Amino acid sequence: MEPDPVGSAPDGQSKPSTPVFTRLWRFLIGPPRDLNDHSLYRRLSLIPALAWVGLGADGLSSSAYGPDEAFRQLGAHSYLALGLAVLTAFTVFVISYAYSRVIEHFPHGGGGYVVATKFMGPRAGLVSGCALIVDYVMTITISIAAAGDALFSLLPHQWALLKLPIEIAIVIFLTIINLRGMRESILALTPIFIVFAFTHLVLIVGGVLIKAPVLPETVGSAMNGFSSGLETLGWGGMAALFFRAYSLGGGTYTGIEAVSNGLSIMREPHVENGKRTMLYMAVSLAFTASGLLLCYMLWNIAPVEGKTMNAVLTERFVGTVPMGWLFVLLTLGSEGALLVVAAQTGFADGPRVLANMAVDSWAPRRFAALSDRLTAQNGILLMGLMSVGAILYTGGNVGLIVVMYSINVFVTFSMTQVSMCRFWLGERANYPDWRRKISIHVIGLIMCLMILALTVYEKFLDGGWITLIVTGTLICLFMVIKSHYGRVAAKLASLYAELPQTPLQKGCVPVNPDPSQRIAGILVSDYGGLGLHTFLSVFREFPGHFKGVVFVSVGVIDSKEFKGENMVESLKANVEKSLKQYLEFACGLNIPASYRMSTGTDAVEEAEKLCLSVARDFPHVTFFAGKILFEKEKWYQQILHNETAFALQRRLQWAGKTVVVAPARVT
Repeated sequence: MEPDPVGSAPDGQSKPSTPVFTRLWRFLIGPPRDLNDHSLYRRLSLIPALAWVGLGADGLSSSAYGPDEAFRQLGAHSYLALGLAVLTAFTVFVISYAYSRVIEHFPHGGGGYVVATKFMGPRAGLVSGCALIVDYVMTITISIAAAGDALFSLLPHQWALLKLPIEIAIVIFLTIINLRGMRESILALTPIFIVFAFTHLVLIVGGVLIKAPVLPETVGSAMNGFSSGLETLGWGGMAALFFRAYSLGGGTYTGIEAVSNGLSIMREPHVENGKRTMLYMAVSLAFTASGLLLCYMLWNIAPVEGKTMNAVLTERFVGTVPMGWLFVLLTLGSEGALLVVAAQTGFADGPRVLANMAVDSWAPRRFAALSDRLTAQNGILLMGLMSVGAILYTGGNVGLIVVMYSINVFVTFSMTQVSMCRFWLGERANYPDWRRKISIHVIGLIMCLMILALTVYEKFLDGGWITLIVTGTLICLFMVIKSHYGRVAAKLASLYAELPQTPLQKGCVPVNPDPSQRIAGILVSDYGGLGLHTFLSVFREFPGHFKGVVFVSVGVIDSKEFKGENMVESLKANVEKSLKQYLEFACGLNIPASYRMSTGTDAVEEAEKLCLSVARDFPHVTFFAGKILFEKEKWYQQILHNETAFALQRRLQWAGKTVVVAPARVT
């Protein structure tokens, strides 16, 4: 018999109508996913082309502000843009190739956090993970702020007062659309990506071809300017100016890691599709960023107040083509819109990093949970909220945001390259070609450390200190959370150690409980201290009262489990294995026992349906749920620990069932 639907009322009472807010919420984010659909993971995962849009858009969109910032730093020495374009393209390929090697070793994703944790230890992983979380908040922030700049470059200056409210509205819109699912949001925004790619291809190729006849003259002018610059600045001054511009244009490379971090949402085989996506992004970013720098130089572009460099270039370019105003509208409009698409990376990968850290007990474990749409709902909401705060704090100032953004990006980049170098040094005895494989990480590390050091030095007082303080505060907070979880785990382990060691009877065949007798329904998760403590407490506190037990368990699909097409089957097998261990334990005590299980994304909802089903099979059942009870309740304990037992108790009592919460005391 099928279990009653969620929210079932007791017998004789009508089922309450669905609240208006719930109906509106369902309209916005869509209906729950069917976990029994074997093609679910395949339908939710991304092929390389879609991953290029969803994750690669972050890298490609950085061409809207990275080359802009780098070129501005050259000032009157714009002839250096040619060398800057070459070095920019080279850097993109170096970092991208280095991360392709990371993909080979970590096919399920995780990016810098997982790499640093495995090869340098949990503390290094903590630093990298916290830097990434702040980084992905700033990904959303800078993408939306830069989109605002691009779009308002098309509008009269007096409209600028609307820029901040519109940016906040866009963040809220993206938060809602991402709650529906990553694939749906990407499909909706793919046309924008296509228009951007087409218009910028025309702009760059057309811009170079139009100036091709005067290219020798431009090169000669650049060489004369270089000679004059050497006389004025010297080799040292020229190098300092060049590398300063190169480093402060570090925003160009900020989206490269997104692919390696988001492998789990790609279609299998993860490694092959991930590397292909990385190649798409590297080629498109290198071409666009270096091409724009070259066009700035060829067209003698200079900064204009209230306009981006790309806006100035596009307006100059359209003077040579028909229907120029339409091309300006499409180019700058698609650029602004693509920046909105790029914010998707923050919503896709930020919650994923947070979920990985929650699984490892650095962050509150509720961030590892998935909604019934199989999205990291809590993480998405947090990313959106923090991004709104960052936009309000910075006033949408791209120059300030890009500094805050770049620092954490290159902290993570550097730690990832150090981790991979350490791996290859440790494995050099097993890989004869280790020198060749480590070389790309050494080169990448040198580049990343140089950009990081110069950015912190140049921009520490211009926003760099904010990033370092926020990241440091987050690191301290996560260390406190980890310590709390460690103490609770130690206490639960001591509970398990104190339990009587009942000899398990090999080959013992469990006896099914008699439905006509009083039965204890015990909610358990993994086989261990809390479940056994609850089970033994029931038969110790009510001796002779219950004539059997039914173990009830829900396998929860969370970020840890959602990693492949066979995720549901694998989870069911693990849950059933734990339940059979409970049966064996009960058999050793000569207690008739059975079990019931299900899977879902919401533990309370699934447990309610499962318990109501058990109550139909065993009319005289009393349910027991274990709950960690602290000697002194603190407000933060409700954030760090779930309230599943109490929430389930309220639901089942409304349905007329008896539920007892059995405490496991933690001092």
